[in-house]
Amino acid sequence: MSHESNRVALVTGGSRGIGLGIARSLAKEGWRLAINGVRAQSEVEDVLTELRELGRDAVYCRGDVGHANDREAVIGAVHAYFGSLHLLVNNAGITSPGRVDILDATEEAFDRVMDVNLKGAFFLAQLAARWMISQRQGDPDFSGAIVNISSISGQMSSTDRGDYCISWACMAEVTKLWATRLAEFGIQVYEIRPGIIRTDMTMGVAEKYDRLIAEGLTLERRWGMPDDVGRAVAMLARGELTYAPGTVLTVDGGLTVLKELEIR
Repeated sequence: MSHESNRVALVTGGSRGIGLGIARSLAKEGWRLAINGVRAQSEVEDVLTELRELGRDAVYCRGDVGHANDREAVIGAVHAYFGSLHLLVNNAGITSPGRVDILDATEEAFDRVMDVNLKGAFFLAQLAARWMISQRQGDPDFSGAIVNISSISGQMSSTDRGDYCISWACMAEVTKLWATRLAEFGIQVYEIRPGIIRTDMTMGVAEKYDRLIAEGLTLERRWGMPDDVGRAVAMLARGELTYAPGTVLTVDGGLTVLKELEIR
């Protein structure tokens, strides 16, 4: 994908945590940004100011990707403001409400996690893909991409958040499906699986993972940072990974490498 200054990226869950790390990396490379989240506009003004200072332009598109009407409204807002879309980063995600043992899991909580993490990403990709195809048909030089942010929890079992693990395990198939369907239009689809990333979501277990990392949980004995994921997305957005549709990048400091060695 070319590095032109008129490129537009939509980053869901982009006002905090991993999403903000992604948005920062893209802003530094001149991308115009549509940032999605559920917080009020007033709560993200400082983020928008920061991104604008790093790059060119940033707009907030409030909406819950777990709801169909909100997904359509978000895409509509991007269309109204920018008129084009070259990159969708499906980053929005929630963890299991209350981290309940699967023996006590509820359908309500399961459905909510699936609606945001899986269904939201799938159908937002559908909306973005239709738009990107239309742009490609109008301009043979158009190139687009979709990057799905999942988690190594899709490979590793946590019985106190089964819905979370299932949602990310299914994301692997979502990525393959869209990569297959969109290849003919030159739209690249990738997945990034972060490991233990220091965000507000993980602060409640910071002491636990400080100890585990120090004891050798990961090959790189440090927390992952949102910018680690952001740089990976920026690399894919630049088109530096070629001949690799549907590729999965694991950004986990080597945690899964060690786990695979333990199994052997």
